[in-house]
Amino acid sequence: MTEKEQLVFSLIRKNPYISQQELAEAVGLSRPSVANIVSGLTRKGHILGRAYILNESKEIVCIGGANLDRKFYLKDQAQSGTSNPVKSVRSVGGVARNIAENLGRLGMEVTLITACGSDSDWAFIEESSSLYMNLEKAAKIRGMSTGSYTAVLDPNGELVIALADMEVYELLTPGLLLKQELLLSRAKCIIADLNCPKETLQFLCHFAKKHERPLVLIPVSSPKMKHLPDDLNGITWLITNRDESENYFKSKITNRTEWCQALEKWLSLGILNAIITDGKNGAMVGNKTEGIFHIPSIETMEIVDVTGAGDAFSAAVIYSWLEGNNLRDIAKAGTVNAVKTLRSAYTVRQDLSPAQLRKDMEEFE
Repeated sequence: MTEKEQLVFSLIRKNPYISQQELAEAVGLSRPSVANIVSGLTRKGHILGRAYILNESKEIVCIGGANLDRKFYLKDQAQSGTSNPVKSVRSVGGVARNIAENLGRLGMEVTLITACGSDSDWAFIEESSSLYMNLEKAAKIRGMSTGSYTAVLDPNGELVIALADMEVYELLTPGLLLKQELLLSRAKCIIADLNCPKETLQFLCHFAKKHERPLVLIPVSSPKMKHLPDDLNGITWLITNRDESENYFKSKITNRTEWCQALEKWLSLGILNAIITDGKNGAMVGNKTEGIFHIPSIETMEIVDVTGAGDAFSAAVIYSWLEGNNLRDIAKAGTVNAVKTLRSAYTVRQDLSPAQLRKDMEEFE
């Protein structure tokens, strides 16, 4: 939709019985111009029939990883070639899944599309996640294992070795997604993480443009930046961290100026809204309408577990954007949700809700 179409659509959403003259006065156009815009929205399928009935899906579709995360805590220093006593814990993870749970706790209707095995690991993920998202579209692949991440940590909490079994996500193909064409074509927003193969992300970019659906891409790690589509024009949001942006542009970000320049590069590639986070140094956020600015981090001495903080940031950004907030408030929502997640022992904080996020935002004003 064009800017004027979006404005008219927003006004009709608020009042489906608004007259064309009232619309004209609200947007500063002539009544015939508004009539043309309404006709265009009807032609494109955004408005159905008379009385401005909106063809508007409420469902967010998240596509990508849903892992079982295992952590093994060594009781003594690691010794090779022998058995090492450990304490183990397991939890659900995966960038797309974590974002889906955050959004589900924030009251959004969410469907997760992922590839998984028909195994006990998936059963555990399903049991832990189904309250917050629709998992009916998950593709169970015979003979494949559900994605998993296994970390061994020494008594000081330092990583000794990590093992990632993510082969199943190679089967998140364009053909698999085409089976969900109706769901995707009516999605309120499509969110994909870079666990998806490059050809799948390129397919999603083309699909989102064709059906005029917002598309958000979320990197998973620096190595997976190679999965980004060749043509980024029209992507609604890209949320990266400093390492991921450095990896993509093959240049270091060592100061505020270079940080801003890196964000400008993302926007120059046709991305509508971009963010580069840098931990305790905050986030750089921008678009071509509101400009580029820095959002400071929130200092905290209460870090319990860093797992999931980045996903919490991304989810709150998307939620705040869908709620119609300005860019500065959108970035602040992400920052607040991230710091609250750092203070939680859970990958997705258990107290998250729309009311709680509003209260948290007020706390840090």
